[in-house]
Amino acid sequence: MGVISAIGHSVAQNRQHLVSGTCGIQHALDLFPTKYADLLPFGQVRTSTETLVKQLQVTDPGVTRTSLLALHAFNEMLEDAQLSPEDLASPETALAGASTVGGMCLTDELFADANHHTNGSPYTSSYDCASVNMFLQKRYGLKGIINTINTACSSSANSIMYGAMLMRNGFARRAIVGGTDSLAKYTINGFNALHILSREKCTPFDENRNGLNLGEGAAFLLLEKEEDINGKKVYAELTGYCNANDAYHPSSLSDEGDGPYLSMQGALQVAELTPGQIDFINAHGTGTENNDEVEGRAMLRLFNTAPAFASTKSFTGHTLGAAGAIEAVYSILSLVHQEAYANLRFTKPVPSTGLTPVLVHSPMPVRHVMSNSFGFGGNCSSRIFSKP
Repeated sequence: MGVISAIGHSVAQNRQHLVSGTCGIQHALDLFPTKYADLLPFGQVRTSTETLVKQLQVTDPGVTRTSLLALHAFNEMLEDAQLSPEDLASPETALAGASTVGGMCLTDELFADANHHTNGSPYTSSYDCASVNMFLQKRYGLKGIINTINTACSSSANSIMYGAMLMRNGFARRAIVGGTDSLAKYTINGFNALHILSREKCTPFDENRNGLNLGEGAAFLLLEKEEDINGKKVYAELTGYCNANDAYHPSSLSDEGDGPYLSMQGALQVAELTPGQIDFINAHGTGTENNDEVEGRAMLRLFNTAPAFASTKSFTGHTLGAAGAIEAVYSILSLVHQEAYANLRFTKPVPSTGLTPVLVHSPMPVRHVMSNSFGFGGNCSSRIFSKP
């Protein structure tokens, strides 16, 4: 596994801050000029783009921050998984990478180039969401199936499911799965137009929640078939997954929570588990009025009595297309270390659900963890990770 976020540049650093309750959301955006830098808090990775270029020894013209974050997490995953160059170059190694921002973090540079140069721009080839996977393909000589997933906030959750399905249907022997997104003017302005950005640090599942905080980061994981493990370190088993789309509204979930209910129910069916066997839910929990109430209702509808749950977006902000992969890493860490992470800044439950999340880091027996990611348009995905 590999991860970078506002709370750390490695899996170990991320867990350290999850355990200590250290939040990475700050009023200190300094990646680009914007009037929202002092008005809104963000989950920014505290390393400049220029420093990432030097640290990662990248010389490609027009490389984006989105790709740099991906490369950082990808490198940690490679070292952890001990994949050989031969394995990487094998046609049987698939890459399912997700992003919603792609090169939009360089919109200003592309616009300037387009107006001053007649022979094209190095930023043009970096603008598409697929540019991240193309960058990784070129750097590591990947020759297997490569696909880019963009389903908004469920993107990298779906990349994990897509990788598993490639393997299950014989299209790949192993799959590198994950996602990346960086902070960009485009997404900040877009989410602000929806009136769902909070001027304070987000408070998921709280009665007085008033919006989300945007964040950035990346995470990648390696999926392999059980027969190919051969003594390798195994963190978890992906036992269940499901995607459901209620198509209720372009940016909101239905009041009944049909999409979340169906995705969680479907994941349980694939895993052949009962609701009572889920020990912890890493919830989507954005801090918006719609999501948290609806997700809570869906949990009660399916579980009757909800298991322990929390939103780690209270640490990192909402990392959009990277959220599903980052939170998959956190879910697996819960299994490995037998612990649940806190839902920061919670004070009072939503009246219609009465649900209280985990409030402090809590050691506890964990056999099965469910991780939820719900995207615009009602694209809802749930995955279940189990102790091997």
